[in-house]
Amino acid sequence: MDILAQAKKMSQQGRAIFHMEVGEPDFPTAGSIIDAGIDALRQFKTHYTPALGIAELRNAIAEYYDRKFSVKIDPQRVIITPGASGALQLTIACLLDTGENMLLSDPGYPANRNIAEVLAAEAIAIPVTAESHYQLNAELVAKYWNQKTRAAIVATPSNPTGTLLPKKQLIELCQFIDQNKGKLIVDEIYQGLVYDADDYTALAVSDECFVINSFSKYFGMTGWRIGWMVVPEDYVGAIDRIAQNIFLAPPTVSQHAALTALKKETQIELDARRDEFKRRRDFLVPALEQLGFEIAVKPQGAFYIYADCERFTDDSFSWAKQLLNEQGVAITPGIDFGTYQANKHCRFAYTQSLEILEQAVDKIASFIRR
Repeated sequence: MDILAQAKKMSQQGRAIFHMEVGEPDFPTAGSIIDAGIDALRQFKTHYTPALGIAELRNAIAEYYDRKFSVKIDPQRVIITPGASGALQLTIACLLDTGENMLLSDPGYPANRNIAEVLAAEAIAIPVTAESHYQLNAELVAKYWNQKTRAAIVATPSNPTGTLLPKKQLIELCQFIDQNKGKLIVDEIYQGLVYDADDYTALAVSDECFVINSFSKYFGMTGWRIGWMVVPEDYVGAIDRIAQNIFLAPPTVSQHAALTALKKETQIELDARRDEFKRRRDFLVPALEQLGFEIAVKPQGAFYIYADCERFTDDSFSWAKQLLNEQGVAITPGIDFGTYQANKHCRFAYTQSLEILEQAVDKIASFIRR
């Protein structure tokens, strides 16, 4: 966030900044979704909804899983939230009490450990490497599981590495955690942005997972703050009570717009955007490797590349700030995602056009050669 704040300040001062630090698609929300939001406003759909969301959207999400993954779920298990962030807060608050802990990967999405700390619980970060696709597996979880562990969280595709959790690995995780009376939280917010493998959902593997998703990334609705989660049946009541106290209800207009996001005709436009992200990845991965970055695992999803920059620095945070100051290229240092080998890694987001990415690569090349 320090890098982002500095980059925005420099932009305001008139400097051209190449944004490769922000995990936000550059595409605007699809026109049909915007029109649906406007229609909702004109129809005065501006009042509170139930804490778990409107029935129409919960049903539509259940139908979406059936249509896309041939997975049938009870719409009552679907809970609409203020973005995936809201879903993560509800899930962690539901599962962890003071002094208990959950397991997560290092590197990994930083907000998860912060949510646990707010609850006076503990987030135990497990170092992961290319050997496990930068993902947790049953062997790693078993090594760190203890009497106070209540949950583990994985992300597929992941932030910051863009890697997928192989289905076999997920099944083994589910089995171990079930045997130890815990819960697995599966972050699927980059679902739909998968390039070289079959997309799948953890709901096809187990009904006991907490599965979190969002309309932000694939659906391009970041500022609408709308997401969802699918929870085990026994937890619906507890989540409802917590949601009423924390959020009251998800955004009403956004819920009605999201109904259009799930339509088949909207998916055609969104899939075309996914294909564009793939083209960007296929340019940027070899371009960075030619500059000397090491990319141990080619990202299969999301829109991130997690690169080893040890050839250039042993302090990626200072290096990223210097790159921004000298060349106007903003990237994210590894320290944002944990501590394990963080100083020799950085994340590149390919959320800008190919033309901008090409210019950014030239700027990075100049910085390295200076």
